[in-house]
Amino acid sequence: MGVIGIVGGGVVGLCAGLDLLEAGHRVVLVDDDAHAHAASWGNAGHIAVEQVEPLASMDMVRTLPSRLFVRGGPLAFPPGAMAQWVPFGLSLLAAARPSRFRAGCEAMRPLMAEALPAWAVRVERIGAPELLHTQGHFVLWHGDEAARTGRAAWDAAETGTAQVHPATSDEIARLSALCREPIAGAVRFSGTAQISDLGDLRAVLRRAFVEGGGTLMEAKAELALIDGRARIAGLDADRVLVCAGVRSRAIMEGLGHVVPMIAERGYHIRAQVRESDWPADLPPVVFEDRAMIVTRYRDTLQAASFVELGHPDAPADPRKWERLERHVAQLGLPVSGPFTRWMGCRPTLPDYLPAIGRSTKANNLFYAFGHQHLGLTLAPITARLVAAMIGGTPPVIPLAPFDIARFAKELTT
Repeated sequence: MGVIGIVGGGVVGLCAGLDLLEAGHRVVLVDDDAHAHAASWGNAGHIAVEQVEPLASMDMVRTLPSRLFVRGGPLAFPPGAMAQWVPFGLSLLAAARPSRFRAGCEAMRPLMAEALPAWAVRVERIGAPELLHTQGHFVLWHGDEAARTGRAAWDAAETGTAQVHPATSDEIARLSALCREPIAGAVRFSGTAQISDLGDLRAVLRRAFVEGGGTLMEAKAELALIDGRARIAGLDADRVLVCAGVRSRAIMEGLGHVVPMIAERGYHIRAQVRESDWPADLPPVVFEDRAMIVTRYRDTLQAASFVELGHPDAPADPRKWERLERHVAQLGLPVSGPFTRWMGCRPTLPDYLPAIGRSTKANNLFYAFGHQHLGLTLAPITARLVAAMIGGTPPVIPLAPFDIARFAKELTT
């Protein structure tokens, strides 16, 4: 049995490597992110199975002006990145048509339904069940109108296996104790989850991969198409799996695929926190009228926000961190600096569906990328699907909607 070379050591690549090892394959994972800068290790830690509806929707298009960063919202279109976000936006408009949106919901529904069960299996297999907290999450509002419209929107939304409940008086009191500004309303989700610490998750996944017989190759992967097969420079791999997040676009386009993916850049700030300031057992809290999610990790508190459509290598915008710090101060949250600052790139395709499948350009090439906000959520179920494909067994979920060839077809219709 030949070697499977995985390109990308984020959460999707590591989970895929573990599933492939457990299926009896020899696996080498090629990754150049030694300092864990990838979006996998800087996100909100939220297993967001409630997000069944793709963000490419007419509702999102209609409300876009109110979401702009210049109007206090989370959405930014940097002028210097017009070459990236104009074509992406045009493709998104096409994907937001009601028929495409409904098809996206149909595709995402079974994927999201299997996401949390797959996480439960994965943390058990790596001997770290404590990493997965399944107590749901909160969404709250400070403005009366925001609370009314926010609750109505979640009541009407398709949330799959997650359920929305009005927050109890005790829960409202607990949340109110964390904020100086009075809370106008809150809901609690059940059926969602959190990873307790992303740094711990990365360490445990990497250790399990190596102990399971996998090889970590610290290098930048260079791929080429030779005699109809994908080849990784310096590695004799029989099959290749691309899981390189936002870097997957250049790799796949170099092999002949159409990949209209953009770097959807998010920002966070973190600071040390004491148990007495923010309880360790409190699940993630979404301050929806500020488009901010606050997560307690092992010994830090993180506030995250923003959707900045641009180039992955462009400098970070300090205004995003400054606004997050203002939100924290204005709300009176029990955390203060010094804050560490992070910016990372979510790999996002215009229809907000991932790309999972087998290449039509190279007969030994497979791929799993473009998970946008849901990379952490979908990593273990994506790994299961990929392992089935490579092993030649039918996947438990239909993969046709996630075929990257869908974008090449758009160009010819």
